[in-house]
Order: sequence, then C-alpha cells, then structure tokens
Amino acid sequence: MFRGLDGVSPGPVRTRRRAARRPTARATAARAREGETRVIRMGYAPRKSTPAGRSRSLELWKVLFERVDPTLFRETGVLWMAREHDPLTTSTLATLERVGVPHERLSRVQLESRWPQVEFRPGPLSVRRRGDVAIHEPGSGVLMARRASRRSSREAERQGVRYVAAAVKSVQSPPPAGGSKQSPRDRVRGIGGALFIFACGPWLPKLFPDLLGDRIFATRQEVLYFGPPAGDSRFAAPACRRGSISARRCTASPTSRRGLQDLAGPSRRALRPDTDERVAGQTLPAVRDYMARRFPALRNAPLAGAEVCQYENTCNGDFSDDRHPELENVWLVGGGSGHGFKHGPVVRRVRRATCS
Repeated sequence: MFRGLDGVSPGPVRTRRRAARRPTARATAARAREGETRVIRMGYAPRKSTPAGRSRSLELWKVLFERVDPTLFRETGVLWMAREHDPLTTSTLATLERVGVPHERLSRVQLESRWPQVEFRPGPLSVRRRGDVAIHEPGSGVLMARRASRRSSREAERQGVRYVAAAVKSVQSPPPAGGSKQSPRDRVRGIGGALFIFACGPWLPKLFPDLLGDRIFATRQEVLYFGPPAGDSRFAAPACRRGSISARRCTASPTSRRGLQDLAGPSRRALRPDTDERVAGQTLPAVRDYMARRFPALRNAPLAGAEVCQYENTCNGDFSDDRHPELENVWLVGGGSGHGFKHGPVVRRVRRATCS
C-alpha cells in the first residue's frame, strides 16, 4: 500500500507479497498531515462515514495501542460548540442518540460551571454566535497521530511487511491493446505484485493526473501552539482533561507538550505538496482573535510553535475508495482531508475484505 492518507508519510506500496515502500527523504519531510494529534469524535457531518464506522475505528486503534503503547490515545472527551437551533446540532444529537454514543447536551450555565477557564458567551454575529449550547462526547478524545504513525509502521515491519525506499512515477492507463493489468514502476526498478493500493494523500492526483487531477485538491492548514503563563495549569491535564474544544473554524486541544494546540480552519488556498513552503503563520491574526475570545487568559500567550498541514479533499467532500477504471489490480484510496488517519483502521478492513 502506498501510505500517506492523513498523517502517514506518502510511500509504501503494499502488495500481496507483503512488500511495501518506505517514502523517500523528500517525501518524508513533506508528509501529508503533519501534526502531533488528531481529535476523534463521533458527531461529524454525515459525509465523513458514519458514527458506527468512527466508533469502530476508535475501537481498533485502542486494540493496537493496548499492545504497543496505551498512551497513544487520550480520552479527553470532545466538546463541540454549537447553536441552539442549528440543523447540524439537531441532526448530530439525533444521530448520537440513535446509535447509542454516550453524549451530553450542555447549556451555557453548565459549560461555565465545568470549564471556567473558557469563555462561552456568544461572540458577534461575524462568528456565528456559537456557544449557546455544546455537545460533549466523554468517550472521545485525541489520537497521538505522529507517534501512532511511527508505531504502526514498526508494528507492520514486525509482522513481516518489507519496506523499499523508492519514488513512483505517474501511473498511466494502459493502451487499448495492452491488457487490463499494469504494474506501477519506480525510478529504479519495477515492483511486481498481484495487487496495488495507492493511498497517497495529496500526492494521489500527481500519480494519476488524467483520472484525479481535477477531482482531489490539496489545501494548506496551519497548526499553532500557544504557551500558557508559567504555573497556570488550567489549560493542561487534569483541568482540561475533558476539554478538546471544537468549532467550525478552530479546534483547541490541551494534549501537546508544546502548549495549547489550536488548529485553524482549512484554507481555500491551493497547496503543491512537493514544492510549497511549510512556513506557518498566515492564520496567526485570526487564531489570536479566536484565542482572545475563547480563552481570555491566553490573549497574550506566546506562539510556542507552528506547522503546516495539507488537506486533500475530493470535489464532493466524500472519501474516495474505488478500483481504477482501467487497471483492474489497482485501487485508489484518498480524499481523507483531516479524517483519513482517524478512519484508517476501518478503511483498511473494508479494503482488505474487498481485495481478498
């Protein structure tokens, strides 16, 4: 499998011979989703799989983590800021109730009692007055994505997966008389196999430009880390243990050792994964404004670190997981956006069952 779907570096190809590629040094430096953590919750919009699928993914992650490192998931709980009569709020609550996901609908009075370090009063109309109510999922939390990616790779090698360092050229459709199977080739030697699964994040359109060049788009997103005042424990565990706070434009999480992590909303600016600079800071004014409103004590907190992520979305917002229309032994998996890593275990099981 060519990895790279949200948080795992682009590269390996996994065939039925259990061979895989390790990404080249350049690709490793420009990984698909840089970042220490990924917040996982059940109450997403319906496009990104189902609550049952997300719940199953979290269960499978926990099974792996219990074996390799239990600290790779932190059950912080997730708090989703909402509006009282917002259709998304109503549908999310109904879905969580229907599938049996533990959750709470909290009023502003309850929010202020539990998290006094957070400002829940609605802001101006320009920020859509989010804060009237909130949905709390106590069993959700944070995946330590960077470390989990590395441990998953080591676990795969332990189980017999072989990695080969190489780079893949674009894969072209076969000529009409050339048959229906064609093996991808790297720049050094051919890699043979019965089956190829490409899950390359924002690099997928580059490998299949004729098929995906206008269907999957990469954009940049910044992750900023702010340092709380010395000795202030309100923004770290246990005071913020159940406090990964999400809104439509920003997500704040207290799980990073580098400070309070703030994930700015995805940019509409296109990003070229091989050549664009990874210097963060373009969203700093907007994020500081959000921090000042939501966390008044951090109004002047210093920026302790920053990094640039790549989002890769399909044209309709859904995951893409299908057989190549002309290469019958090639499957394409992409469109993970910020969700591919979290859904990885379930996507893997579905693809394994289909390809067996």
